[in-house]
Amino acid sequence: MKVTELAKEFGTTPDTVRYYTRLKLLNPTKSENGYKYYPPTEISRLKFILSARQLGFSVSDIQHIVDEASLGKAACPLVRSLIKERLAETEKQFQAMLALRKNMKDALAQWEVKEDKAPTSTMVCHLIDSFEPTENNGGSHE
Repeated sequence: MKVTELAKEFGTTPDTVRYYTRLKLLNPTKSENGYKYYPPTEISRLKFILSARQLGFSVSDIQHIVDEASLGKAACPLVRSLIKERLAETEKQFQAMLALRKNMKDALAQWEVKEDKAPTSTMVCHLIDSFEPTENNGGSHE
């Protein structure tokens, strides 16, 4: 299969296939006319990569898993360990998003009863300046 055919087969873009090829996660063969062809092993590999990405594995994680498998080792223990890490990261992000959502709802409730004010030399928008979270959500400055 050529790049465009492979991309179409999996509902992705040719650029995505080329990206994984540049990273050496996919290894096509070259024909005499210069086209890259992806044999069945590489088609299976792309399916694996796309599935792993949908599960939140990073490209680095995928490379690590592929490297482990290429040594003839079962990658399953590594996969379980990595998914636990990704799940913990996702949970942390989810909690941060819930805190942000709560702040936004609180702000909207406070602001709906306040009048509009023109900016001054010391104030851009009094709504933001006057916002008071109902509880401390850790206000990170990342």
